[in-house]
Amino acid sequence: MSALNRPFVNMTERSLPAGPHNDADPVVPMLGRLRALLGVDTARLCQLGPGGLRLVAASGSSEHHAALGRWQALALQSDQPLIVADTAAAGDRPGGLRFYAGIVLPSGDDGTPLLLSLGDARPRSLATAHRLAALAIDVTSRATIARLGRQLEAQAQRRRLFERASQTARIGVWICDLSDQSLEWTDSIYDLFELPRGSMLDRSVTADRYTAKSRLAMETARAKAIADGSDFCVDAEIITARGSRRWMRLTGSVEVENGVAVRIFGMKQDITEEKLLADRTRYLAETDVMTGLANRSQFQTRLADLAGVRQGAAVRGLLLIDLDGFKDINDSHGHALGDACLREAAARLTACCPDATLVARIGGDEFAVLLDGAAEIADIEALARAIVHAVGQPFVTDGQSIKLSASVGVAQYRGGTEDDLFGHADIALYAAKAAGRGTSRTYTY
Repeated sequence: MSALNRPFVNMTERSLPAGPHNDADPVVPMLGRLRALLGVDTARLCQLGPGGLRLVAASGSSEHHAALGRWQALALQSDQPLIVADTAAAGDRPGGLRFYAGIVLPSGDDGTPLLLSLGDARPRSLATAHRLAALAIDVTSRATIARLGRQLEAQAQRRRLFERASQTARIGVWICDLSDQSLEWTDSIYDLFELPRGSMLDRSVTADRYTAKSRLAMETARAKAIADGSDFCVDAEIITARGSRRWMRLTGSVEVENGVAVRIFGMKQDITEEKLLADRTRYLAETDVMTGLANRSQFQTRLADLAGVRQGAAVRGLLLIDLDGFKDINDSHGHALGDACLREAAARLTACCPDATLVARIGGDEFAVLLDGAAEIADIEALARAIVHAVGQPFVTDGQSIKLSASVGVAQYRGGTEDDLFGHADIALYAAKAAGRGTSRTYTY
């Protein structure tokens, strides 16, 4: 059952006395740094005990504290981080607290659960809310590694403590002795890799469970941490002993004695569901669902990076494609067949542009193609003609032959802004329409 649909559990909260005691607590500045990093109004750390929630430390605005109670109780009942992008959409009154994230941390020093709550007066998009929560988990897990590591070394009952924490959070603790590369895992990591609990471990064999790309990222980060005596965090994909593909978040810290790295330890957490959600969210945010092409948002983002600073390839040319008379198809044959024509046009466009930087649907019957720096004007114009020819072939479906036609405007990038390039291609597209449609025209500088 979703935490938002569960009955509300009334939780009381006992606060520590205000004053120098709290200000001197090292957790307070940590919460302040976390709050500043994530850009939220308030951050609170509470501990669950027999008498309810006890406030351990708080940073930021106190105006949301009363509104946090309901969401803190729900977060404690949830089996995963509770993310509320907009509390108004979830039933709260507009105003006041609008964004909430509640994350149950592995445990306190005495083994009782800790709850990290983040709140803000501004709502977030669902994708942004999940990114904030993922970052908070990442940061807090790094901070937790050092404490858990000390307990691992100092406490005789460390194994039971880690296991209790890891079973609920799907987090396991690992240690690698650098003198012989021997490994120790808690049960949760055996489960993550789908290996029998307590079976013999060989680092060279377990490392082979990583996909090639993830292993390179892991080994690079691990080697740097050992060389620097620092921490690292990597999201890695593995193939389990049973052939399943999973994603895990691997965090590690290096223990140094007399200037020599002797041990590396940390946590591994199954983030497969989080990864799938993030990928799905990204897909929906960047993809035109009907055609499977990039949507206008992704197109504009790529167009804005003309020099290829973020994407790695400079934009050389832009083609704008408009389906001629598409409204008549919708009016004559209905929107269902019109949608089928759009998907067919998108498929033909994609087949014509295997080397394009991006192929996008940017409007109802409008498409765009971005080409990188290797494209010459003669090649761009030849591609435009090929698109006109390919899209212009009749589309036969359910015994009907639908006449399709496309006009194409071509512009080569020769300096200026993304608006200049788009405007030049649009002028060329208008010229193609004026020339009788079913043709292409190039913007002349």
